[in-house]
Amino acid sequence: MNYPLLEAIRTPEDLKSLSLQELVNLSREIRQRIIDVLAINGGHLASNLGSVELTLALHTVFSSPVDRLIFDVSHQSYTHKLVTGRNARFDKIRKFKGLCGFCHPHESEHDHFHAGHAGTALSLGLGVATARDLTEDSFHVIPIIGDATLTCGLSLEALNNISRKLKRFIVILNDNEMSISKNVGGVTNILSRLINNPTTNRWAHDLEEILSKIPMCGSKIAKQGLKFAESIKNLVSPAPFFEQFGLSYIGPVDGHDLKKLIPLFEALKDCSMPVIVHLYTKKGHGLDKAEKDPISYHGAKPFDPSTCEFLSSPTNKPTFPKIFGNHLLKMANADSSIVAVTPAMSLGSCLDPMMKAFPDRCLDVGIAEGHAVSFCGGLAKSGKLKVVCSIYATFLQRALDNLFHDVCLQELPVVFAIDRGGISAPDGATHHGVYEIGFLKTMPNILICQPRNGHLLKELLESAFSWNRPTAIRYPNLSTEDSTEEICYRPPGKGEVLIEGEDLLIIALGHQCTSALKLAKLLAEDGITATVVDPIFLKPLDTDLIVRLLSNHQKIVTIEEHSLKGGLGNEVNNFLISSGFSNISILNFGIPEAFLDHGEYGDLINEIGLTPEKMALRIKSHFSFPLLRILSEKI
Repeated sequence: MNYPLLEAIRTPEDLKSLSLQELVNLSREIRQRIIDVLAINGGHLASNLGSVELTLALHTVFSSPVDRLIFDVSHQSYTHKLVTGRNARFDKIRKFKGLCGFCHPHESEHDHFHAGHAGTALSLGLGVATARDLTEDSFHVIPIIGDATLTCGLSLEALNNISRKLKRFIVILNDNEMSISKNVGGVTNILSRLINNPTTNRWAHDLEEILSKIPMCGSKIAKQGLKFAESIKNLVSPAPFFEQFGLSYIGPVDGHDLKKLIPLFEALKDCSMPVIVHLYTKKGHGLDKAEKDPISYHGAKPFDPSTCEFLSSPTNKPTFPKIFGNHLLKMANADSSIVAVTPAMSLGSCLDPMMKAFPDRCLDVGIAEGHAVSFCGGLAKSGKLKVVCSIYATFLQRALDNLFHDVCLQELPVVFAIDRGGISAPDGATHHGVYEIGFLKTMPNILICQPRNGHLLKELLESAFSWNRPTAIRYPNLSTEDSTEEICYRPPGKGEVLIEGEDLLIIALGHQCTSALKLAKLLAEDGITATVVDPIFLKPLDTDLIVRLLSNHQKIVTIEEHSLKGGLGNEVNNFLISSGFSNISILNFGIPEAFLDHGEYGDLINEIGLTPEKMALRIKSHFSFPLLRILSEKI
């Protein structure tokens, strides 16, 4: 399809010369451009279709990058990317070496922060605005938040620190009544009842200004007058929620009506107080199926653009999250004491079937990771419930203190099902789950394990409740093998030998066992035989098994999809040093100390040298296996 208006936009300044009708036509082109590309690449479809007009209006009125548009989460920033000089590269969004699916400061001067976690925009924006005022600058700061952002405690902390004297601070509340799944909690109920009137806002402010000009006692009277005005507003508005935080509320406004949005934003440019503009938008706007099913089309898989039907998966194997969700539901059917908690990730973590079957025992607490972990601690304290906290690895980082203080220190047996443990390929640096082992293993009382396949995941889930300890079971969002074999009890801290050899000991964590077995086959072609061990447990590590194998192995390789700083390799290295094994040579494979970008999983693994082929080359070079022996065995 041709996009004549969009292709003429090089910078946001080009929007200012367009007529209203041209902007409306441009919004249609942008919406189609997003649909056409995401049909091939997949990505955040519904949220971006719902934010086209509000983004165009902001860029038409304000002057980015001087004025700071700060997106919360930023999975809705595709229109922003298209009008800030990135249309030509948009075909490669979320692809290797292509555009990021979130804001990315290295990509454009219009992107001010990496933004992949919810709830950060208000705090970042307030910091930017305060620095602006301290340095006597005058640009606008415009945080763009979703209604789900307000279920995040960090946002409420930021609201609590906004001064009524703050100028040129305009918060855009994009209210589509959803995050990824349907919003939950009391704050969302408040939003649904907001019917405040901007006329009343202006009246209160004008009254304060008039009274403050009275000589000698004007400021005191103004304060009383303002209290009186707010009392009147409390009578006519059922929930002046934001005004209690010093923000003047305007709305609700149709977030798809450029004719209303542009003059509204123009009128707010010189506002002398912080303002929140409440916009109603429709997630998936302009694509019928996405409007009717915004949850499925939030993080859309590739689809047929003519029918909008999702394309079939290239593999019939189930994913680790799918196996987790199905088996936990099976366990919950058999055991009424099982309770699951998720912080707004029921769909991604495959908990929706359990949520439908047991709405009282499968609980979504919203975008509130810290609360989710502490809440699970409270549930487990009863001693009568078996509590599972289902959470993405990247989001568990947000609940570090809760994990330490409210679970591990209390010795509460919460089972953490850590989804996306490893590379989250198309999402990039903000979402890779490659750091949590580093902080988990420093916590006393916790067990850490990772299954190599779906059947072992089920065994660990079944066994975990009997360990009566805080337990972390991490797994990636990848397809895997499953079986209908009998489920066996797994004792904590016991690993397995998968194959035995003489020349090399390979210790591989979780799904990297598959790569380790392929690696062993490649090395065998050169006459190098390897023992492959799945430790299953990282904490406690099966040191008895390792000591036994060290009796006839002096060369060790560790493989993990985790940061080398603090993961499996680090744990094995520390054990060898502390136990006095000075004659051992070791090589660690994992994620280097750098933030990985996004791309296809295979490309990222290849780039960091985690393919069996690249590891084989490094192993042969590092350990200097005798060339003559290799050649003779080949002959």
